[in-house]
Amino acid sequence: MSRLTRYVTAELIPPLLAGTLLFTAILSFGYFFVSSQWLSGVPVGLIARWIAYQLPDTLVKVFPMAVVLMTVVAFGRMSTERELIAVQSGGVSLGRAARPVAVVAALVTALALWLSLWVAPKANVETRGLYWDALTGAGLSQLAGKTVDLGGNLTLAMKGYDPKTRQMQGVRVEKWTPDDHRRGTIILADSGTFEASRLTLKGYGVYTVNYGAVPALARVPDTDPLALRAALNEVFTSVVVPAQASDTLNVDTGLSRKETLAKYADAIGADAEGWPQLITKLTAPGVPEAERQEARVNLNRKLALPFANLVLALAALPFALRFGRTLGVSLGIALLIAVAYYLLFFVGLTLASQLPGLPELGVWLANLVFAVSGLWLLRRT
Repeated sequence: MSRLTRYVTAELIPPLLAGTLLFTAILSFGYFFVSSQWLSGVPVGLIARWIAYQLPDTLVKVFPMAVVLMTVVAFGRMSTERELIAVQSGGVSLGRAARPVAVVAALVTALALWLSLWVAPKANVETRGLYWDALTGAGLSQLAGKTVDLGGNLTLAMKGYDPKTRQMQGVRVEKWTPDDHRRGTIILADSGTFEASRLTLKGYGVYTVNYGAVPALARVPDTDPLALRAALNEVFTSVVVPAQASDTLNVDTGLSRKETLAKYADAIGADAEGWPQLITKLTAPGVPEAERQEARVNLNRKLALPFANLVLALAALPFALRFGRTLGVSLGIALLIAVAYYLLFFVGLTLASQLPGLPELGVWLANLVFAVSGLWLLRRT
């Protein structure tokens, strides 16, 4: 590594770390402030753990802002103090001097990709599970009165939930035959628990029903009890009632308790899908087209935002050379660039939903615009 590379890299790291800490602290405080009314009396350790689970997703969002701040502060200072002029007078081009920016931004991009596709989805699930089960104590209360999809063609509904005992009341579990919407198995239970990926039901009855055979009941003569019994057997092909009231029934679910809370407890579900889940939706047979399209948008979104670190480093460089006079000005410029990028990024996501044939164009719009603008401005600098 040349002396120039070491020197420029040393200029880049402090503002990168400072920006990451600053923007992470701001967002983390925002999370705490929004939820503070429900966190009264909660141990500080639990709150710290809850905020820590949010760090991977937060870092993916703040890295682009930190990279912009890094570029503007470092090259703004070197430009103001004529260090870049001295370097160029020695025969070193601006591109060569700025090479460490690309290297650092590429490393941040790689870290953001790993966090976005593998770490953050799991951490987001843990965040919601911890929030509803440990911090607020509400547990599955948010799901009472709703019917939720637990995966594997299994749905769950409950009449009520007791957070103290973690017991569901008035439970209904349904599983319908994929190739015949009139056939299914319905489980009715007085109470039950949902822990990990298993439902444990008490006071249950399991009924396998063929509603397609119901019309035949109307044609059975009232004077023929044997025919009526046969027709009823065609409707209720199987009925299982436990011998003792204390018997329990275990049902394995596609989604775990934490995943169910992450997906359904809030009005906006947690971003819990990573690389394995998204690739499965895109490649597995039998996935509904709407889900496949949504996975296509989400995967590109999780790729585009990490690559914004490289794009914004390029776009911030000409602003650093022209306007990066003081730390205050540099911070203001960095915020303006970051806000402009995120606004355009969200506009692109909106456009992606309106471009079913090519949603990638909308998702990557901000990156394309800022990359082209950065190159154009650099040529004029």
